[in-house]
Amino acid sequence: MSSTKELTSADLTSILEYTVSLARTAGALILEGSAAIQSAGNGNDDVSEKKNSVDLVTEYDVRVEELVKKALQEKYPDFQFIGEESYSAGSRPPLTDAPTFCVDPIDGTTNFVHGFPFACISLGLIYRKRPVLGVIYNPFIDHLYKGLKGSGSYIIRNGGAPQKLPLYPPKPLPSLSQALLAVEWGSDRHQTTIESKGASFMRLAGNQAQGVQGGRMAHSLRSMGSAALNFAMVAQGGLDLYWEIGCWPWDVCAGIVIAQEAGGVITGSHGAFAATSSDASFGDVTEAVLTGRKYIVLRAIGDTKEEKGVDAQKRIIKEFYETVEDVEPN
Repeated sequence: MSSTKELTSADLTSILEYTVSLARTAGALILEGSAAIQSAGNGNDDVSEKKNSVDLVTEYDVRVEELVKKALQEKYPDFQFIGEESYSAGSRPPLTDAPTFCVDPIDGTTNFVHGFPFACISLGLIYRKRPVLGVIYNPFIDHLYKGLKGSGSYIIRNGGAPQKLPLYPPKPLPSLSQALLAVEWGSDRHQTTIESKGASFMRLAGNQAQGVQGGRMAHSLRSMGSAALNFAMVAQGGLDLYWEIGCWPWDVCAGIVIAQEAGGVITGSHGAFAATSSDASFGDVTEAVLTGRKYIVLRAIGDTKEEKGVDAQKRIIKEFYETVEDVEPN
């Protein structure tokens, strides 16, 4: 399949079927790696640090990426490839209009190392600089999410039948005070970053009536430890919103498609939202948003007599960005 030819709906459906199968193959290797690490005792010889003690890479991150990259290059030799481990090793091809696989072999490596069963492979496809296909697979609990632009998104649990996302009709969301939010501390532990995130988290969770200035008193904050799984859970409807600063396109590419196809909306930084909230480009994940390292994803919101769902999404994101600080990723 040439990278210069038009990718048809049939092409993309075929690619999705192949990537679902490949994700399951990679999942088996992830489970093998988890068992090996947990049975290795305290040696941890196959775990190293990328940037600091919480930014980890394992032998299995590399092995899974090599497995996936080889399979994709054999099946689609004209497609480009962006992977977390190859990027870290210096392979940084520019994004073009050509079909480009965007892969995080193990998203949630820290969870993986500790035996916390929320890690996954995230396998996305970018075409004409827009995410168009996504597969996220957590082999520990056998949940597979898949999405294709214009064709919806689905979850397959424990080998069962695909279930369309969101799992239930989307409900209204009056304000952040009724929301379950996902946030992450991330691997950047500079004092300014931690202070800004900490202050933001405090306002999101805190009660203004009990002294937290600007407190929204959201139902609670969650951290799954995987950007891809946070996106997937927003698509599913189990989370209302996820905010992330500092991750990369391979962390979010697949999740963007899955969330969008479930009626969710994704935008970038405070500035990106402000620039698009009043026009038709709202929710368009451009190259600038995809590579901008600042993401917010909000679930589908049901229409009410008073407000359309898309207007409610804009209102909630505006409320959120009025609450949190605009942290710069390192």
